[in-house]
This record gives sequence, C-alpha cells and structure tokens, in this order.
Amino acid sequence: MSNHPNTFPKLHNAMWPGLVGKGDEAGQEPPISLTEMLELTAAAEVNGQKFDGIDYFLFHPHTDPDASEDDLRRIADQIVSFGFTVGSLVAPIWPGTVGDSAMGDPVQREKFILSVKKACRIAKIFNEHGVRQYGVIRIDSAEFGVEKWREDSQANTATIAATFREAATIAADHGERLAAEGEICWAGMHSWKDMLDLLEAVDMPESLGFQCDLAHTYLYLLGYNAPEHALVQEGYNEEEFCAAYKTMTDKLRPWTIDFHVAQNDGEVHGAGSHDKTGKHCPADDPNGKLDITQCAGYWLEGATERGMQHICWDGCMFPNSTLRNPATWNTILDAMIKVRDSGCWS
Repeated sequence: MSNHPNTFPKLHNAMWPGLVGKGDEAGQEPPISLTEMLELTAAAEVNGQKFDGIDYFLFHPHTDPDASEDDLRRIADQIVSFGFTVGSLVAPIWPGTVGDSAMGDPVQREKFILSVKKACRIAKIFNEHGVRQYGVIRIDSAEFGVEKWREDSQANTATIAATFREAATIAADHGERLAAEGEICWAGMHSWKDMLDLLEAVDMPESLGFQCDLAHTYLYLLGYNAPEHALVQEGYNEEEFCAAYKTMTDKLRPWTIDFHVAQNDGEVHGAGSHDKTGKHCPADDPNGKLDITQCAGYWLEGATERGMQHICWDGCMFPNSTLRNPATWNTILDAMIKVRDSGCWS
C-alpha cells in the first residue's frame, strides 16, 4: 500500500457496477466479470495510493449465492491476490435473484429473509477466511411499487419494518449488521422522511442502519419522488443547499453505518430491470451538483463511533466503455483520497 499518513477510512471500490443494469437483452451491455473489475480496480493509482478493498454483490455472474465453501474460499483467495480485502456485501434480495418484496405476501417476504440468510452464510465464510474484517450487509425494500406503497403507507411501512426486523435478528445472530440503502425507487425508502420513519419503525439501531449514497440522497433533498419532503427548490443557492443538507444529514447521520461516495447531476437514470433512481455520474462530471468532499463530511462525522472503517465508490449503470477506461478509476480514487484527507473522519 502506501506510506501516506491517512490510512482511514479504507477506500473500497464496488464490484456491482459490472452487473447492475447489464444483461443479454436488447439494448443492454454485457456484464463485466469479477476478475476484470478486480483488475480495473487494482490498476488505479494516485500519488502512490491505491484502493484498499472491494464491496461485493452476492449474485451471478460474480457469485453463486449457493456456492460451496470451497468455491467461496477460492473467490476470497482471488480477491486477496490483488491485495484487497472485502468490506460490505450486497444481499441478493430482489425478485429474480433469491429474494422478493419486503412489503409483499408471506411467501415473498420469506424469500427476502432467505436471501439475507444466504448473505450471512457467505459473510461468515469470508470472515473466517480472513479476507473480510469489517463492513455490513446491504439491503433495501426490494419493492419498486412506490405508488402501491402510497395506497396504505402506514401499513406498508409496518410490513417492511417487520420484514427488516426479522432479517436484522438473523444478521445479529451471525454477528452482522444490515444497512438499508435509501433510493427514490424503493418503496418506503423513497424520501429522507419515509426512510427515517422506516428506520424508527424497525428500531434496531445496533443491527439495522442506513447506507448513504451521495447520488441518491441528493435526490432526497429535491423531494424527487416525494415533493412534500423536498428541502430545496429548483434554483436554490449555496446557503439554502447547506442548510437543507444539514437538516437531512442531522436526521439520517445517526443511523448511517455504510457510505457510498458518488456524484449526481440532479437527474434520474435506470437500465435493464433497474427502475429509475439517482443517476451516478463520473467523479469529475462537469454537470455534477455535489462538492463530494464537502457533502461527505456531513455524513462521516462520528463515523468511527458508528463502527465504520471504510467508504466505497458507487458508479452504477456507467457504460462499459467508461468502466473500462483507466482514467475513470484514477479520477474516482483521487476524489476518495480527497474525502479521506479532508479530516472529516476524525
């Protein structure tokens, strides 16, 4: 690694941009393999500093969620061979993977719980191997039906909360914590206020917290899928932005146990089977609305007290040509080093 004075937080790259929104249907780009994503990540370097690790999606084609222990240990060995650790894991909670809607009928909810059990099993194998010593297991409501949620918002939030409580109990039994990633596309998690209501309804802060992504939470600020919860209006100035950002982060930061560095241009984007959500932009996108370092500082205050040891870049639904361009990763790594060097962590 490097002799740089700041070695915390650890800097991770996500593997799922090689998968999310990719596929073999018309108009879709093919997935990028785990090996290639690892190679691209390992090649990035800024002033002698490199990525420390990866965050990892537990589904095909990167991982069979039912892979044998031997196969999982082989994957762990491969990750270590690049000099990386594993941090947070993404449970395969969505319909069409292992899971199904946390707001659904008992059969759907049982599938959701099963996906968390499979993720906990893999986490245990990685932990025992030694490749993983920190990080969470990421979930969401796996329910695109925001309109369906609105038909009886209180009852539907209560159902999601009950599913999450059951899942968090299982995670706690495995020594794991769950982090629910707020995005405007997930029912019951589609605005900062609805996300907060859900976290408070679950009420298991030791076992279930919030995963913040800078791109997604920017759209929370705009009230994109819940205008009644908007904290800024179009044409806001910097003073209004900072006041609104503080309001949002003061509410959600105490719950935040996992963090994604990202950029957003105020637009939504979807690809493949993934519904429209906050559009991830390159770290240096001229249309990016966020001062990444400044915004990260709001979320990361007190991070170590909440058990956080790393931050991760998320650039879902980038074109493959962008993902395969080495300059993309050097720019991202540079943005993450700036976050680390800002001192917000301590």
